[in-house]
Amino acid sequence: MTGSPDTIATVLDAAVAAHPAREALVARSGRLTYAELDRRSDQAARALRELGIGPGDRVGVALPNDLDVVVAFHGVMRLGAVWLGVNRSLALPEQRFILDDAGARLLIADGSRADDHRALVGELEPLERVVIADPVDPDAEWATLLRGQPEDRPAVDIDPFAPAGIAYTSGTTGFPKGVVHSQHNLLLVGAATVSSRGYGPDLRKGDCMPLTILNMLALTTVLVAQAGGTCVVMDRMDAAGIAEWIRAERVTVWNGVPAILHSMTTDPSIRPDDLASLHEVWTGGGDCPAAVRDAFTAKFDRAPRATYGLTEAPALVTIDDPRGPHVAGGSGRPLPHLALSIRDLSGAVVAAGETGEICVGAVDTGPWAGRYRPMLGYRGRDDATSTALAGGVLHTGDIGFLDAEGVLHVRDRLNLMIVRGGSNVYPAEVERVLHEVPGVAACAVLGLPDERLGERVVAVIEPEPGTSVGPDELADHCHANLARYKVPERFAFVDAFPRNAMGKIERTRLPALFTP
Repeated sequence: MTGSPDTIATVLDAAVAAHPAREALVARSGRLTYAELDRRSDQAARALRELGIGPGDRVGVALPNDLDVVVAFHGVMRLGAVWLGVNRSLALPEQRFILDDAGARLLIADGSRADDHRALVGELEPLERVVIADPVDPDAEWATLLRGQPEDRPAVDIDPFAPAGIAYTSGTTGFPKGVVHSQHNLLLVGAATVSSRGYGPDLRKGDCMPLTILNMLALTTVLVAQAGGTCVVMDRMDAAGIAEWIRAERVTVWNGVPAILHSMTTDPSIRPDDLASLHEVWTGGGDCPAAVRDAFTAKFDRAPRATYGLTEAPALVTIDDPRGPHVAGGSGRPLPHLALSIRDLSGAVVAAGETGEICVGAVDTGPWAGRYRPMLGYRGRDDATSTALAGGVLHTGDIGFLDAEGVLHVRDRLNLMIVRGGSNVYPAEVERVLHEVPGVAACAVLGLPDERLGERVVAVIEPEPGTSVGPDELADHCHANLARYKVPERFAFVDAFPRNAMGKIERTRLPALFTP
């Protein structure tokens, strides 16, 4: 950790000094060495300052996965401004809410909604300007702004503990909340991951999730720069497209959601050799069915590494050891700077093996002692911040337990728990059993309001293409493996689940499938 950067503004410095010509960034529109990425980031910072942006100003960015989104991020960090990722897949009212709630002064966006975005200027306070970026158009406004700037870093005193990024939660209940993080927070998760997993300049980390997501930036360019490796930014989220990127760019570490892993195992056009360069495959621990994990391992001879993370942490909290066996149902052990505790409703820590709320804090011994700091809070929501950070730890809202070996087992989200006639039902437990039925590609279990029982358990099923699975078969399997009160009483079937940018099922849209 000696010599590690204090801010993201200086995260490229060590690699630039040691190997300026090494490839830092690969994307659809080109490749940048560390020296080139450093110069463009300086130009981006100067362009932003020319547009009136300074420390603390919020800069909205709605760009595809390519060079521009990474360069813009480093430019924002070098000014001490605040990054606001605006996912391009969001509906315009959703984007408008985020820009308004965060108080963005500037929006950098691709041209897909140029007229709609420009119409927000004057409507939203204090949004002053929209700048259009296009990686294939050298005369696009953003490219023109950068080209006219000096290639040296603006002199700005960066506070590593000041707000640096706002990440909006998925909004499963009501409007999404803006999670505020510092440059220190975003740096630390990468530093701990690089240190604990022994990453170095041979790291070629590929990522397909949208980089407008703040967690993804912490786990891509920020993490990779601290290893001196190469960040491979993928512009495809389909299994075949991702396999093509992995094969062509010799990706060594890749993070994929269970749905993509499932598609890779079932797509005959994807060969084991396509993923031969991978040393590690990460995937969400509690969300990845054992059947998907086993099938992927059998086909590609690479066992997915379970992970657990959340926006508020930020990003990664636990991960399987890169060499050790996966513990069934587990999500790995915490990164070295983190201490996990499981707490009951009163906030008291419970014993190993007992279920409660997962809480995240700092370790108090060793080289990482006291370095972790939780999120700065939810923007403009003091009550929610106080609740989440009560007792000096981050209350995740997730339910789980730590086993005797310190491996985290995630049961479910606290707000997803179904209370049926006074008994608690964890959707993830029922979903695990449903995934054992042949022909089930994906499923979601939820509770519907019921006057007598409080809630009734129902399930939505996405069958595998070309297969047929019926409610009787599903119910029989559940009855054989679950307590009666946990068995879904009704089933609905969909061709494909609605999913958000992270590949997670949009559960708020599912109750409408069950009409009275």
